Amino acid sequence: MTKEWYQDWFDTNYYHLLYQDRDASEAAAFIDRLVEHLQPKDEASMLDLACGKGRHAIQLARKGYDVTGLDLSFASIEAARHFENEKLHFFRHDMRRVFRTNYFDYVFNFFTSFGYFKNQRENGLAIETMSKALKPGGVLVIDYLNPLQTYRELKPHEIIERDEIKFEISRYEDELFFYKKIKVHDQAQQDTLEYEEKVGKITRAAFEVLFEEHQLKLTSVFGDYQFSPFEETTSPRMIMIATK
Repeated sequence: MTKEWYQDWFDTNYYHLLYQDRDASEAAAFIDRLVEHLQPKDEASMLDLACGKGRHAIQLARKGYDVTGLDLSFASIEAARHFENEKLHFFRHDMRRVFRTNYFDYVFNFFTSFGYFKNQRENGLAIETMSKALKPGGVLVIDYLNPLQTYRELKPHEIIERDEIKFEISRYEDELFFYKKIKVHDQAQQDTLEYEEKVGKITRAAFEVLFEEHQLKLTSVFGDYQFSPFEETTSPRMIMIATK
């Protein structure tokens, strides 16, 4: 069976090199604002779904919460496990499969770590597992791109250089997805390497339908990491908060 794009790309060192500016200080600032808004209880249990190397989960655990991080990438989870302690644990797991049921006070899905799947059925499976993971009254936070603003600001071509490695990036879209083709020019490699990213054009209204199908009610939507009100035509993000 052919691997999905995210199974190859997220496990490479090139992925982490290209996005190295997504650092701990950026994560800490966002987590501070989120915690200030949510006001979790001291004993709250939290799930960071598609946690990557754990930069958000680590910040949450430092605040004293009981945090579990899940990600499909072997490399990311191995890196994250260096930070494990009695309040912080990481596991390799597919977000479309149930992990724990009625267990967490909060489930977080940060930085457009959703919308990778082929169809709405698989998206629905992921939302279903998020809902099942939450206790009754629990809170889901999904941080996603704003499709309309992403379309308006789509940059067709870009060159980024990191440590003498050149990333040649092409972006395009169709009715359902945004695509990013990434060519890696590395002198240590005989051939140019090629990878792809694909993210669904899932609107706020489409998320609301998914939430309602799985016992979740959308309560708030913010448009950026400063928690400004969401504006469909101008906001860069959709930070959605839903309650079970």
